[in-house]
Amino acid sequence: MSDNKRDIYILGIESSCDETACSVVKNGREIISNIIASQADFHEQYGGVVPELASRMHVDAVYPCIKDSLDKAGMTLDDIDAVAVTYGPGLVGALLVGLSAAKGLCAASGKPLVGVNHLHGHICANYLCFPELEPPFLCLCVSGGNTQIVVVNDYCDLKILGRTRDDAAGEAIDKIARVIGLGYPGGPKMDKAGQGGDINRYSFSSTHMGDTLDFSFSGIKTSALNLINGLKMKGEEVDIKDFTASYQHHIASVLAKNTIRASKETGISKICLAGGVSANSFLRAVFDEESKKHKLDLYYPKLGLCTDNGAMIASAGYFEYINGTRHGLDLNAVPSLKL
Repeated sequence: MSDNKRDIYILGIESSCDETACSVVKNGREIISNIIASQADFHEQYGGVVPELASRMHVDAVYPCIKDSLDKAGMTLDDIDAVAVTYGPGLVGALLVGLSAAKGLCAASGKPLVGVNHLHGHICANYLCFPELEPPFLCLCVSGGNTQIVVVNDYCDLKILGRTRDDAAGEAIDKIARVIGLGYPGGPKMDKAGQGGDINRYSFSSTHMGDTLDFSFSGIKTSALNLINGLKMKGEEVDIKDFTASYQHHIASVLAKNTIRASKETGISKICLAGGVSANSFLRAVFDEESKKHKLDLYYPKLGLCTDNGAMIASAGYFEYINGTRHGLDLNAVPSLKL
């Protein structure tokens, strides 16, 4: 896609949680630069992200990230067509840092400001990895804060078909990771701990949400807690490798079941994964198997683009930009922004 066949360059800024990230992307699909300053190692000592400290670290990192991104791209702000920035959902203080930086750039340069929904950004990460991918397709957007099945009718036309009624899948993984002593960040540590484990050794209950495509993960989490406590009462040890393998495989199977059902109901055979949990190897393995079984085309971003990054925001910003989206300097952070 291009505007009058002219290449469009978008500077993307992301600061919704604990990564300060900036990227320059060409025409929504080609990464020119992608800089990420992660705070994960710092927050690990606290067992999770501390919002106030995250905001302060974003303040220190955001302008160096912007400069590094432009320098690596061999560009200046004059070469950029628009500045795209995450304005929700996320931690309000963290969002405000990136948003304020973007506003400052736009006020100083006169460049258009394009606010981006963080979840839309995750979906667009697939365009950066698969130049041939075009809507319509289904996307399972799964992270620590969100779990949704989305039908992508067009680049900026998204509709939620199913969502979690309580915990997100990533949250269910993170909380159990803390319970069994793996700590933060729970997702990657659970994935690593489960490698080579028996996915069938431990069983967990599931909550069925009737005739809908919605999810519920609070029951699965409670089932895991009860299993752990039950073994402790018997004086038995939890086999961490088999437990984490079984637990992650179970969650992945629940996610795949509803996504495959959505594909059958809509007749859409292209499936994408997006969000931090799409990096999970158990999830990918289940979807690889199910997509072959049901003859579906499956896409998921490379690992570095599953977690928060500026390139996905720049990509989403591009499609919003050519769709006519522009925001004023009064744009505010919306921590509970819906897709």
